[in-house]
Amino acid sequence: MTAQDKSVGLRARLVAAGVELLALEGVHALTLREIARQAGVSHGAPRRYFATHAELLAAIAGHGFGELATALGLDAPGSAGSSTCTSALAARARLDGLARGYLAFAAERPGMFELMFRHDVLEGSGAELRRTSLPLFEAVTRLVAAIRPPADHGSSTGERDGDRGGDGRGGGGGPPPAVVAAALWANLHGLAQLRAWGSLRLATGGDSVEPLLRATLDAHLGRVAE
Repeated sequence: MTAQDKSVGLRARLVAAGVELLALEGVHALTLREIARQAGVSHGAPRRYFATHAELLAAIAGHGFGELATALGLDAPGSAGSSTCTSALAARARLDGLARGYLAFAAERPGMFELMFRHDVLEGSGAELRRTSLPLFEAVTRLVAAIRPPADHGSSTGERDGDRGGDGRGGGGGPPPAVVAAALWANLHGLAQLRAWGSLRLATGGDSVEPLLRATLDAHLGRVAE
């Protein structure tokens, strides 16, 4: 085994150790010393392979984004999110599934989910994390564009569902797909976080996120024709 192979192997071990720590103890456990201990190396070893603590955390978060892409089926060539959808209904069905998958990932991997979006602790981690995370958002944006083409948005953010066409797209000018996708993502992330904190039960009196999810999707994408 070459020195380069050993370096790659140890980098992978450190990332794997961080992933395991997240699952067991959460973001607060991801100190350099604790990751090194979990990986079975000296506490100074991570510094030889990651220039900063944030760089190592970004590599762990990047692993999480890869897991999320796999869970959502966005890492396979020809997946619905990797190309332009020709059917608005098919795109809406796919986006509904992605939204549910996103919430499921948040519930099943709370530590990783928190780290992936903690840009305060990942600050200065470089472009690698952006290369890993942006394709997921771009896939959602393409699906939104198929449902709400740029030239066919609702006339205003206050437009009622009843004023739209049966496919929920409406007419006139409106926000571009990337803005709609970002607003939808922000709502989904808020649902995931509030559910994790137990706040949704206080607001709705129940544990099910489904009614709120349907309302969120309809608000941003329009109601699906019955």
